[in-house]
Amino acid sequence: MTGMHLAQLNIARMLAPLDSPQMADFVDALESVNALADAAPGFIWRLKDDGPGALSIRPFGDDMLVNLSLWQDAESLINFVYKQEEHAKALRKRREWFEFPNDAKVVCWAVPEGQIPTLEEAEEKLMQLRENGSGPEAFSLTAARDFFRS
Repeated sequence: MTGMHLAQLNIARMLAPLDSPQMADFVDALESVNALADAAPGFIWRLKDDGPGALSIRPFGDDMLVNLSLWQDAESLINFVYKQEEHAKALRKRREWFEFPNDAKVVCWAVPEGQIPTLEEAEEKLMQLRENGSGPEAFSLTAARDFFRS
């Protein structure tokens, strides 16, 4: 999509508090994984607090972590998520740290170049995906290539 970038939101319900031994590996990996994302080809922006991520930003509840980012295109995001070794390693361990979701926890959508997605917009897109499935306004990561090319 010419003139468009890809926004993505993912949320995750923690199985234990961040300062617990169960979450230690996740917390220990967060800073380096975020630094790799920041340096990844196609990365544009991510939501941050004063720490290594957005750990203090909890719009979906005290036990829910949020990741909101902006990418050049779907390929850039997919390459980072699945092919960047350290991120892929953390992704494989996610069931140790986070509840298995019953509904969509990741949503993607196109935003005009130069626009930064908001948490309010992200929540609306997640609800659209949950209610309607993947469509042109909100789509899953697996559908991002198809919808983002349209």
